[in-house]
Amino acid sequence: MKNHVLRTLLFLLLPLMVIGVSSCDNMTGKEKDNEDPGLSVAYEKYELENGLNVVLHQDKSDPIVAVAIQYGVGSNREVKGRTGFAHLFEHMLFQESENVGQDQFFKKIQDVGGTLNGGTWTDGTVYYEVVPKNALEMVMWLESDRMGYFINTVTESAFANQQEVVQNEKRQRVDNNPYGHTNWVISKNLYPDGHPYSWQVIGELEDLQSATVEDVKEFYDKFYGPNNATLVIAGDFETQEAKDLVEKYFGEIKRRQEVEPLEVQTVTLDQTKRLYHEDNFATAPQLNMVWPAVEQFSPDAYALDFLAQILADGKKAPLYRVLVEDKELTSQPYSFNSASEIAGSFRIMITANAGVDLDDVEQGIYEAFALFEEEGVTDKDVERIKASLETDFYNGISSVLGKSFQLAQYDVFTDNPGFIEQDIENIKAVTKEDVKRVYETYIKDKPFVLTSFVPKGQIELIAENSEKAAVVEEEITENVQSEIAEAAPEEIEKTPSLIDRSVEPALGEAPSLDIPESWTAELDNQLSVYGIEHHELPLVNFSLVIEGGHLLDDLSKNGVANLMTDIMMEGTANRTPAELEEAIDLLGANINMYTTSESIVIRGNTLKRNFEETMDLVEEILLEPRWDQNELPRIKTSTINRIKRSEADPNTISSQVFNKLLYGENHPFAHPVSGTVESVEAISMEDLKSFYQKNFSPTVSNFHIVGAITKDEALAVLEDLNTRWQPKEVVIPQYELADTRDKASLYFVDVPNAKQSVIRIGYLGMPRTSEDFFPATVMNYKLGGSFSGNVNLILREEKGYTYGARTGFSGSKIPGTFSASSSVRTNATGESVEIFRNEIANYKKGISQEDLEFTKNALIKSNALRFEDQYSLLGMLQTISTYDLDPDYIEKEEEIIGNMTLEQHRELANKYLDEGRMAYLVVGDAATQFEQFQEMDFDEVKLLDKNGKEVALEEVKL
Repeated sequence: MKNHVLRTLLFLLLPLMVIGVSSCDNMTGKEKDNEDPGLSVAYEKYELENGLNVVLHQDKSDPIVAVAIQYGVGSNREVKGRTGFAHLFEHMLFQESENVGQDQFFKKIQDVGGTLNGGTWTDGTVYYEVVPKNALEMVMWLESDRMGYFINTVTESAFANQQEVVQNEKRQRVDNNPYGHTNWVISKNLYPDGHPYSWQVIGELEDLQSATVEDVKEFYDKFYGPNNATLVIAGDFETQEAKDLVEKYFGEIKRRQEVEPLEVQTVTLDQTKRLYHEDNFATAPQLNMVWPAVEQFSPDAYALDFLAQILADGKKAPLYRVLVEDKELTSQPYSFNSASEIAGSFRIMITANAGVDLDDVEQGIYEAFALFEEEGVTDKDVERIKASLETDFYNGISSVLGKSFQLAQYDVFTDNPGFIEQDIENIKAVTKEDVKRVYETYIKDKPFVLTSFVPKGQIELIAENSEKAAVVEEEITENVQSEIAEAAPEEIEKTPSLIDRSVEPALGEAPSLDIPESWTAELDNQLSVYGIEHHELPLVNFSLVIEGGHLLDDLSKNGVANLMTDIMMEGTANRTPAELEEAIDLLGANINMYTTSESIVIRGNTLKRNFEETMDLVEEILLEPRWDQNELPRIKTSTINRIKRSEADPNTISSQVFNKLLYGENHPFAHPVSGTVESVEAISMEDLKSFYQKNFSPTVSNFHIVGAITKDEALAVLEDLNTRWQPKEVVIPQYELADTRDKASLYFVDVPNAKQSVIRIGYLGMPRTSEDFFPATVMNYKLGGSFSGNVNLILREEKGYTYGARTGFSGSKIPGTFSASSSVRTNATGESVEIFRNEIANYKKGISQEDLEFTKNALIKSNALRFEDQYSLLGMLQTISTYDLDPDYIEKEEEIIGNMTLEQHRELANKYLDEGRMAYLVVGDAATQFEQFQEMDFDEVKLLDKNGKEVALEEVKL
């Protein structure tokens, strides 16, 4: 992360899922002046008699409202032997409450066109919704019901189901991932036994399995009262009306147990601890070194953030120069400071190149420290980090949800929603002397925890004097079989209320569709330009999309297009790689370049006042490539490392084998964009130059821009690109694609000891340009297009076999696929495949009128949320340009949704869903799971290797 503010704004977005002065002044409208509104968010804060903190922020830019409730409870409030409760509760609170039925939280919010989720981390839990403004009262009803009228609904059966879901989340995020157990090993050894940070947020498996309903009720009574929460409402509402709703729905909820603030519990180590683990999914060794540090918002936390970036981020960073350039031990070092509520840690993480001895990596880190001590910290180092502060701030509040997160977090942790101003001042106050001081205080010659995670069977690569870590891995148990059955209803005792909470609030008038006005232009060099003015924040977001990408690869040297976007970011004709990187950083800008299956994209994000200078750099990158021969070997090594790591990832294996089965060896989509180890090794600089000369042209390119900039201003900046980038003809190749599938085939790829099976089912579908593509997408919605889809409700909510299950159509100008997918616990593999097959077959019989209305509401009303931030608008422009759509295409899609009938829905399902012709791919543990499929009703059952080639049964240990 680039700085403390960015980290605090973003870590709420990445948990385990499921600012100004205090005033009533509003930040309203999309002002057309170009003055920066200042680094603050206006708000009003007050407190209810029951202790609930309420923060209001008005923003009438779009007709939507975000609601966030953050509770002062994370895994740091748990105790040893009862871990994982905070995260388990996050799941439980989505089930039902006294007045909201089973699985209705998701369905009701989706039915009004909204979105919702929740997250838990070490220090907190947050629930949030974003809805059209007419649904604010519904959200108040829902959130207050689970705050004050929930616990009587916690039954043994409901609790057992969510225990299973959470255990599957652990299997998916931890047990089935390379290096998944690393954080567990670090926390167990960095913090003393019983310290609130000595366990993981997701908890210990044995604790989750042994928890009781009574344990849950006690935890709820202690931590989920109004006096331990902050409610934030941000968006388009009237202040007094919002206050009235808050009082109506939350005012009568009684205070619960008082929750005392946690004391700071920073730690020290008496000696260095060195541990290792043989990782079932790793293909390259990884070393971590972790030092105890300080809590969030303490003065030294800010300087440690700077130290982390100076040590590892960029070409001039000591870790990069030693480990990447000099010793060629890795392709990218990482260093970051994690400052939490009561303690912190400073971490260096190095995923080494395959076969590298981690002793060499450790020694290289010490050499990098020596280089840092010798060269010190410069004023430009500090300036470069501070330059991104303003851009990062505006990016963080570019949506009402981002604003609500920020206000809630600061209020919970500092009792001041406007702490952002002080936070920024603390960042600005960091000096180069501070950075050197915290290095001396917390890192230099101090004890640390070192972990060596190496591929299974490569113990010779661990750092010396390491002890085996006590990682506990789940054993695969016998297969389960159970019938899908309705649970018997259980009587729920209602908690008395001053209002009739059984009555769902009426919705106000839904906001009408208001598609933002866009503009287009074509430059003399045939570059097409698409733009939208969006003046709420002084930001500009842009993208240059060059058609072709992976489609233009010579399959005998697959991966050239992908390497192109790496080599072109390594300097320009007039700037070294380090100089280009520094120039971007000093503007506080972000410029990224990447390759997709059908394009090469340059994306940029910058302050409006720096847009012209940012585009100057983009022009240099695009038109004056450096072709740095010294960087090419490093880029190739980095790419090969990623390819090797992906070869052990069950999800990547599933995706690549699935594409190969459906598209066939001769189609580019059957091959990964990154290429293979062999193809990348064979690529030369001449291959890259040739690809550039043949395929980079404005004639196959579209430029998109959204932000606080007018059409005339944008075109004036693009004039240099117009005159300098000369057009030439580029032909995008067409590939024959014949769908010859005529049977139900079960394919199994063996990943020994996998704790989950990755299931992917489907066949070739249609292109995005087909007139049936969007109607088919609408048809699919209730099958598996959302949380409330049939397959998810059965496999996750009823069975507890998975963390999530989805179905959907993909497509571009080239036919895509229909696919159904999930990761399920290993011993539920066979039954889960059957459930998918049966649900697809049953879906063709038709859905109910209620389900059709739900689909229409969810898809039409959610359009109110589509135009809020610049990222969404940029995506809309890219869709328009790619498929040559009218600017009002969303309005036409609404007509398709609104006019769909039950008969049309059934016809589409029967036309595009044929479970008897689909490929059923399972990636998992063949020893325990393969044999059962030979007894199932499939036309053929085959074992494949990780490249999609058939293997004989005797080659796999069954």
